[in-house]
Amino acid sequence: TSFTDFPTAAPPPPITTPTIITTSSWMDSRLWSRLPQPLVDRILAFLPVPDFFRARSVCKRWYGLLYSNSFLQLYLHVSPRQHWFIFFTHKTPNTTNIYRNNNLDDGEGEGEGEGEGIVSSSRAYLFDPYEVKWYTISFPIIPLGFSPATSSGGLVCWVSDEPGLKNLYLHNPVVGSVTQLPPTRRPRLFPSVGLSVTPSSVDLILAGDDMISPYAVKNLTAETFHIDSNGFYSVWDTTSPLPRLCSLESGQMVHSHGRSYCMNYSPFSVLAYDVSSNAWWKIQAPMRRFLRSPCLVESNGNIILVAAVEKSKLNVPRSLRMWILQGCGTQWAEIERMPQQLYAHFEQLEEGRGFHCVGSGHFIIIM
Repeated sequence: TSFTDFPTAAPPPPITTPTIITTSSWMDSRLWSRLPQPLVDRILAFLPVPDFFRARSVCKRWYGLLYSNSFLQLYLHVSPRQHWFIFFTHKTPNTTNIYRNNNLDDGEGEGEGEGEGIVSSSRAYLFDPYEVKWYTISFPIIPLGFSPATSSGGLVCWVSDEPGLKNLYLHNPVVGSVTQLPPTRRPRLFPSVGLSVTPSSVDLILAGDDMISPYAVKNLTAETFHIDSNGFYSVWDTTSPLPRLCSLESGQMVHSHGRSYCMNYSPFSVLAYDVSSNAWWKIQAPMRRFLRSPCLVESNGNIILVAAVEKSKLNVPRSLRMWILQGCGTQWAEIERMPQQLYAHFEQLEEGRGFHCVGSGHFIIIM
């Protein structure tokens, strides 16, 4: 039986020659030049940071997107949030501080130059934990005599090294912009510094190391500085007094949900400050008598305490542990413990010199 016996059957499809599309036709400028600019900007906003900076070399308009308020607003809304880390080397050997981007989550810079007023050429190292890649970045416009103290939301806060009224710079290492803040109201030596940057506000806090004389300091007060997106700012208001007999670690403070936290020593505890209520209080640290090198980190809005637990009379092995601060704000719950074999290797490399931690997003770096 042939197909002609069925007049209602559909005829077979015609034989066609496949269309060959060349690379040149795909890259035809007459086609791509007609794309709406808002669509192009939206595509660029989704690029990973290194790819975006490479794309800026295409044309003047793409190069200027980094300084476009409309593009930056678009980037904040649509770009996947990535958490990078920035490392600074100390002026003293064998020491390194790390800060987050949050998050270019939470050191001291090493500058080069001669003469007063000549800017520093400090370098830092960016670490991308997603691609496990390193990048070098320089700070050619930061004056000498300043060191990085903290960072948040892609901004690095630099604080003057000299004792006395502290001068501060907020620096965007990607854009290269620098904003100088008014000096503090109280002279300080090496205060603990906290920074919280959101799309709508910037909050700074300096606590402790009040200079009661040229030769003596005490942890007495803290000062706060606030800027919001409407242009309102408050200049260094003095907060409520610090808790009695507190011993803060210079330069180390983390922020979460309107509160700032820092380690307190002798014995170990955590100091907390609530911005809205203007109140300080102490939070007891878990296993405080057996901790070594305790560090506070912020991770996905949570406050986590990382420390080594070492006591020969304990019925548990020596280890590195993590505790999360519960919603009540006073209790801790253990969430992680380094495997014993890994801790033995870590302890061998660390050699009792202590370690430091920083967190941002889903990542916590221990070194």
